[in-house]
Amino acid sequence: MALASRLLSRSTRQLCAGQVVLRPKHAIPIRCFAKEGVAPTALKGDQVLKDIFYEVKNKLETLIGFLRKEKINIDPEDPVAVSEYAKVMNSVRQKANLLSESQIIKFNIEVETHEIPDARTYLLKLKEMRVKRGLINEQGIEDLQMAALDKVEKEIKKPLMRNDKKGIALLTAEFDKINQKFGIRKEDLPKYKEQLELKIAKAQLEELKKDAPEAMETQKKREEFKDEEMPSMKSLDIRNFI
Repeated sequence: MALASRLLSRSTRQLCAGQVVLRPKHAIPIRCFAKEGVAPTALKGDQVLKDIFYEVKNKLETLIGFLRKEKINIDPEDPVAVSEYAKVMNSVRQKANLLSESQIIKFNIEVETHEIPDARTYLLKLKEMRVKRGLINEQGIEDLQMAALDKVEKEIKKPLMRNDKKGIALLTAEFDKINQKFGIRKEDLPKYKEQLELKIAKAQLEELKKDAPEAMETQKKREEFKDEEMPSMKSLDIRNFI
């Protein structure tokens, strides 16, 4: 039960976080961060909390019901297991009306950068967020982006602000050159999103694999399980613990 609880707790945190976007009338929509945004309609606090509680409860029941039917192989080194895990979690998100990992990242970027006025601080914040999520910058693109920013700021002879349309156009042109160098195209965005989902799925499986021995040891200390042999990682079926 301990291992399944850890899997569910991660999904539950996503459920709660998702309410900010999925229930715009009960929270501040992303558009409200813009200058032209309109303040959301005020509702009584008790009713807001009650509505969110029931929505999270219903989504969690949907989540548990779906996970009872799907087998998850805790093997982050097996590409097939990683792919299957990503598909399962994607199906869970669709059935429970949750955000995808890429949508969560996009929303977090909007929230954490809306007050940043200049391009340099914005790029540094993106790097900080990437590092926190464990996403590896293997190609050194961020260094090239900062070099491009240095070039633009040298050309305009001042720090580049995000509301400087001409300056941002110059920076965007430099970024396009970087993307072209690495073969990154806008039409390939769906493929990049899929690759991101697989990277995150692998990281989550690695975390589960790390947690599993501790969870099994805790289970084994219980009187009814003390004489049972500890199963191998690949034989674990989380459906038996839900």
